[in-house]
Parts: sequence; C-alpha cells; structure tokens
Amino acid sequence: MSTVSGSAGAAHSDGLAPLPAVDILGASVQNVSRAELFKRLERGVLFTPNVDLIMRMRKDREFHDVFHRAEFRVCDSKIVQLASRFLGTPLQEKISGSDFFPAFCEHHSGNPEMRVFLLGAGPGVAAEAMRRINRRLGSDVVIAALSPSFGFERNADECEAIVEAVNRSGASVLAVGLGAPKQEKWIMAHRDRMPGVRIFMGIGATIDFEAGNIQRAPQWMSAIGLEWLFRLLKEPRRLWRRYLVDDMPFLWLVLKQRLGLSTAADR
Repeated sequence: MSTVSGSAGAAHSDGLAPLPAVDILGASVQNVSRAELFKRLERGVLFTPNVDLIMRMRKDREFHDVFHRAEFRVCDSKIVQLASRFLGTPLQEKISGSDFFPAFCEHHSGNPEMRVFLLGAGPGVAAEAMRRINRRLGSDVVIAALSPSFGFERNADECEAIVEAVNRSGASVLAVGLGAPKQEKWIMAHRDRMPGVRIFMGIGATIDFEAGNIQRAPQWMSAIGLEWLFRLLKEPRRLWRRYLVDDMPFLWLVLKQRLGLSTAADR
C-alpha cells in the first residue's frame, strides 16, 4: 500500500425536495442534470450506475442494498439513458463519474473546504493522477493519494490503516476507484468512521484515466453509447466476459420491463 500526500442520511438537509428517480431493472436512478447535481452535492455518497453495475446488482442482493443507501445515484451510461427513454421515463442527462469527477475538482479548485483524497488503482497510479490533476488546475485540490494492495478489503488491518490515513489527511472528499461492487461496499462499510469526509464518490477507472494509465474512448463514441466497445477492444482479455456475456441480457430485460413482463427474478 502506498500513500502520497499532495502540495449520509438525507442528502437534502438544505431543504431541497428529494430527487425524482427512474426504475431500471430494479435500480433506482435519479433524474438530475449535472448543474443540479453540483448544486446538491454538499454531503453524501455518490454512485454512478452503468449497465454492468445494474446487472451486477441483480445477482448480488448485498450490492443492491448498498447501492440504494447512497444519497446520489446518477446515470453513468448512454445505454442506460436510452433505456430510460424506451421505458417512457427519460433521464435528463448522462453524468459519468469519469466526466463528473474532473469537473467537480475544477469547480472546487478554489474552494479550501473541498480537499480530495484519491483511493484506488495500482501502485503509483493514484499519486500520478493527483500530480496531474493539481498541475492542470494550478491548485492542490487533491491533497493525498493511496493505492491499496490487491484484496485489501479482506484485510481488517489494512482497512483500518486506510481509514486512519484518510482521517489524518483532513480530506473532506473521498474518491474511491476500485471498481464495482468493491468500491460501493467499501464506502458504505467504512463511511461512518471518517467523520471529516462530507462527500464520498465511487469513480471506477477514473483514477487510471486521470493518470494517463488507461486511454478513454473518443468523445463521439461515448456520446453514442459505444464507450464499452472501445474499452473492450483495448482490454479484450479482461473485459470480454463482462460486456459479451454478463451484460448482454440487459436489453432483453429492459424490453420485458417495457412490456410489463418482468418477473421478480428480472429485478
């Protein structure tokens, strides 16, 4: 494990009405614009569901329950957004974690109350992401970065060390890039032990993207829902089963939901 330091209940305590949500195969995805999310996100947990996350929740009840305890659950996928339109309950906007997180850092780059801790990715990757983000913004918005060892979530001592590192850092934002469902489960298992952290985010591969460790899909592919294909072509051995086996039933299940043919096993 390497650590590098740099140079919630209801999320609507501000009195704003609860966010409306859309049901997609049993996943409650909130219907919100990026502008509204920036306005709302002052405290709480943010998860960004895509097709893979929704399909995983169908097989993992613990993950399903953990996901729905988050105060913010916003659409991370063009395919999920298109599915919502097909279901007659269109989501306003795709707000992927890999787009929202850098925008969040930029938005708060001059705000001393927003101090980001990066947790995730391989050795040295989080530290490089921190360096690049701070250099790009000209501000030390990311104050620390930690790359845990493989399987750390099963090691109570390492989890304790991570919690202590976050608390010592003075971070008010913890961005966790471990992949689903690991990052969501870890955040919910430990959030109450980090009282200084106001905002928790599950950001998947974003740390790798920010470090330049993994190439992102071109904007045009992302805009038409083909980011998954780009990633599959880049990492076929690691991702073929996810995209070509595990996630393929999504469209059929959405059709069943639209036709009112869904069963308890589908949701």
